Amino acid sequence: MNPLYAVFVDPFVQMAAAPDLFAQTIWTGFVGGVLYSLIALGFVLIYKASGVFNFAQGIMMVFAALTLVGLHEKGVPAWLALALTVAVMYGLAFGVERIVLRPLVNQPDIILLMATFGLTYFLIGFGQFVFGGNPKQMITSELGLPSGAIDLHILGGAVTLQKLDIAAAAVALAMVGALALFFQKTRIGRALRAVADDHQAALSVGISLEQIWVVVWFAAGVVALATGIMWGARSDVSFALQVVALKALPVLILGGLTSIPGAIIGGLIIGIGEKLGEFYWGPLLGGGIERWLAYAIALAFLLFRPQGLFGEKIIERI
Repeated sequence: MNPLYAVFVDPFVQMAAAPDLFAQTIWTGFVGGVLYSLIALGFVLIYKASGVFNFAQGIMMVFAALTLVGLHEKGVPAWLALALTVAVMYGLAFGVERIVLRPLVNQPDIILLMATFGLTYFLIGFGQFVFGGNPKQMITSELGLPSGAIDLHILGGAVTLQKLDIAAAAVALAMVGALALFFQKTRIGRALRAVADDHQAALSVGISLEQIWVVVWFAAGVVALATGIMWGARSDVSFALQVVALKALPVLILGGLTSIPGAIIGGLIIGIGEKLGEFYWGPLLGGGIERWLAYAIALAFLLFRPQGLFGEKIIERI
C-alpha cells in the first residue's frame, strides 16, 4: 500500500467502515476534552483576575484530591471530608494572596510566574509529608458517583458509555455554566471582569484587589477539586496526575489565555483530536501519538495564530 494513501486516506476509510468505533472514539475524546477544559478553566480564572499564569494549578488539583481522600482515610465521612476540603482550598487561596501575591504586587510577570513554581514544589513537599507518596483510590461510591456502563446500539454497533464518564462530563459542563453565570450576573463577577480589564481603574472605583484575588484563587481551587475527583476516579490519586494538567497548556494556546469559551473549545479539540489520532493514525505512525499530538497542534497555532481562537490580539505601539 502506498504510504501516503495509508496515512491520508486509510483512516477515513476505517471511520466509514466502522461508524460505531468512530462514535466510541469521539465519546472517549469528548470526556477527556471536557476534563482538560476544566483544568484550563482554573488557569483562565486566575490569569483573568490577576495576570498571573498559575503553574501550580496542576498540583492544586492533586493536593485537593489527596486532601479529600486523606481525610476520609482518617475516618471523616465522605461528604464532611468534601466540605472540609473546600475549606482547605479557601485557606490555600487566602494564604496565597497574603504570602505570595500581596508582597509581589506590581512586580514583573516573570517574578509572579516563578512564585507559582515555588508554590508548586511547596505543595508537592507538603502533600508528600502529610499524605505520603503512595497512590490512593478515589472514594467514588462514598461520594455517590455512579459505576457501570450503558450500551447504546447505534450505527450498526454498540457504543459503551461509562456512567462515571457521563457524570464527569455533566459536572464539568455544569461548573463551566455556573462560572459563566457568576462572571456575567453577580456583583463579584463584574468586579472580577473589571480587575481583569484594568487593575488601576478597578482600584480607583473602590474594588479591593485582595478580596478579588482570594475569591478567584478559591474558585480555581474548587475547580481543581472537581477536576481532581473526576480524574482520580478514572485512575489512582497520585502526584503523577499533575502531568495531566500539562495538557491544559495546549488547550490554553488554542483557546486563548483569557477566554472561558476558548478553554471549552480548546479542550474539546485536544481531547477528541488526540483520541482520533491515537486510534486511527497511531498504528501507521508508530504509536504514542496521544502523548505529543496536543503539543504539535499548539505549536501550529503559535506559528499562525499565537493569541488563540478567542484571545485578543495584542498590538504594541512604539
